Amino acid sequence: MVKLYFSPGACSLSPHIVLREAGLPFDLEQVNLQTKKLKSGGDFLEINPKGQVPVLKLDNGEVLTEGPAIVQYIADQKPETGLAPKAGTMPRYRMQEWLNFVTSELHKVFAPLFRPNTPEEFVKITKENLANKFSFLDKELGKRPYLMGDKFTVPDAYAFTVVGWSKYKDIDLSRWPNLKAYIDRVGGRPKVQEAMKAEGLTK
Repeated sequence: MVKLYFSPGACSLSPHIVLREAGLPFDLEQVNLQTKKLKSGGDFLEINPKGQVPVLKLDNGEVLTEGPAIVQYIADQKPETGLAPKAGTMPRYRMQEWLNFVTSELHKVFAPLFRPNTPEEFVKITKENLANKFSFLDKELGKRPYLMGDKFTVPDAYAFTVVGWSKYKDIDLSRWPNLKAYIDRVGGRPKVQEAMKAEGLTK
């Protein structure tokens, strides 16, 4: 059985959601990202020297890191779910386009907001930058219910996770009604609810 190393509400929520959406059996191992210790005891850096979640440990002992790679691996174990389009097709590259957008234009842009030593002026610039990205997403999501069209796919789990950090950083999504409706739509999915409850994010 695969094991997902996670920290509650971190970007590891994305593969956690995808594991549940795919219906794959898995174990969870919680990581303290400050101390780099596992909840069960042990040094997380021995699992992933990068010191970051998510990490997926496979049945054969191999360790896979980086969220966009992990969600594609999970989806490819259950191709019949449609969580990722078939490899080599144009829709697959569109999906990778969205995963890269979330990684570079949302996830990494958010990072300074979680550092206590980020200067206030830079916090302001970061929020303005995010607002521009959210405006782009809002426009795109006015055309379709999910990033790839009518169906939930792996970039939706990632976008939901990262955009969801807005609530911790005083960013009101009501400025972007299509984006807010999208976050509510994804958040209402039963498997997303299960993942959030398992991480202690909801009751």
